[in-house]
Amino acid sequence: MVISTRHELTAARLRLLTSEEMGKADRRAIELGTQGSALMEAAGRGVAEMARKILGVGNRVAVLCGPGNNGGDGFVAARLLREQGCSVRVALLGEIGSLKGDASTAAAAWVGEVLPLSATTFEGADLVIDALFGAGLARAISGTAADVVEALNASPVPVLAVDVPSGLDGTTGQALGPVVDADCTVTFFRRKPGHLLMPGRVLCGPVAVCDIGIPEAVLVEIGFPATWANAPALWTAAFPHPQLAGHKYSRGHAVAVSGPAAQTGAARMAARGALRMGAGLVTVASPQDALLVNAAHLTAIMLLPFDGAGGLARILADKRKNAVVLGPALGVGAPTRELVAAALVSGAATVLDADAITSYAECPSALFEAIARTADRPVVLTPHDGEFARLFPDIDAPCKLQRARTAAARSGAVVVLKGPDTVIAAPDGRAAINENAPPWLATAGAGDVLAGFVTGLLAQGMPAFEAACAAVWLHGEAGAAHGPGLIAEDLPEYLMAALRKVGQQALA
Repeated sequence: MVISTRHELTAARLRLLTSEEMGKADRRAIELGTQGSALMEAAGRGVAEMARKILGVGNRVAVLCGPGNNGGDGFVAARLLREQGCSVRVALLGEIGSLKGDASTAAAAWVGEVLPLSATTFEGADLVIDALFGAGLARAISGTAADVVEALNASPVPVLAVDVPSGLDGTTGQALGPVVDADCTVTFFRRKPGHLLMPGRVLCGPVAVCDIGIPEAVLVEIGFPATWANAPALWTAAFPHPQLAGHKYSRGHAVAVSGPAAQTGAARMAARGALRMGAGLVTVASPQDALLVNAAHLTAIMLLPFDGAGGLARILADKRKNAVVLGPALGVGAPTRELVAAALVSGAATVLDADAITSYAECPSALFEAIARTADRPVVLTPHDGEFARLFPDIDAPCKLQRARTAAARSGAVVVLKGPDTVIAAPDGRAAINENAPPWLATAGAGDVLAGFVTGLLAQGMPAFEAACAAVWLHGEAGAAHGPGLIAEDLPEYLMAALRKVGQQALA
């Protein structure tokens, strides 16, 4: 039995399956000739292997089994752990005679005592295996099970969850009510969105993926729209790696639009992000009153004055300037909307962040209509939750993945819904969930740099969805490379280590 981790290097391994899609994968594997009991045996074996790694020198295991297939996996793991010399105690929610199908078969193979589930059944254990409920749970845990979850979360005993911690929605990452706070989780075939989306990511702990014999071909049959974990394998084929015969003019020319004199730093950080990401040339478009302030801080980045939307249009009329970022500290209101309209009409790839998003809070349809008028021009929106709520006030589903997908389809833009679990969604339904962002990225200006990273990749011709995914991942890696104490200005400088990592993976 092979247990793989989230660092698999193929895009197929990055695919995430909703609870419904995982059910389809199970059923299709059975239709193709794999016995359901064999899938359950393999799942239980994977759980037992992970349990042995966690136990170390300990050998007392409590397995909490539920009334469905999740409980069946627990019975298999219990049997195998006992055969390996562990002291195993099994507790069941419900009656053993009520188990059905493969779960009933797995329970019948367990020759030990089956205790009724209670809040005391795991006392004295070195490890608890939570096999109560899987990712398909559709209601809040109640009664005895809720009491057990409360006691388990108050206990110092480590918990290994089977599939997902009991009480967690595997598709949305949301707690349906009481939910187990696991130390680690074993899931099967592919991870689910709920393993990456908050708060599920915290409640699951590290997630190991166990290969249980489901054929890879079922992924094609499940179809699209597809969701992936964001990692280089998803986008490295489209990444604009420098070519020996290349030159600065072949690597695009990005433009960052500055705010007024007292609000210039954000645009410069975006511009530096674009330059460090590899754009061949970068220009800050500056209002006249901010020209000297910007000039005093820029070296490799060029500077052009402009006056209002007409002035920006004249700058972007030079089609060599093929990507533009607007919004960081630009100001909220009609003048910013006019600048956005000029950028969108120009045909340049456009990144809208911060004030460029909030400026359309009262008239979002005007933005979406402007995007639609030149549908072949890439547009990326990079809102945090507050900005998202202003532009899409009626999109309030509890699932962040669903919110981002709906917004992308409505706006016609790639949407980067930021946070510790940033979701990148394309209008065609593709989506990716990021998981490498360290907590110290939550600092003023980090989003401005991210917008610059996206712009730098768009300037080099990378498609919008892939560019947004790459920028978000590289942003997280740069933050991790720096470590605690990070400020936004550090991110472009620490991008180099992340870019080297992408280059090494491309050559592997």
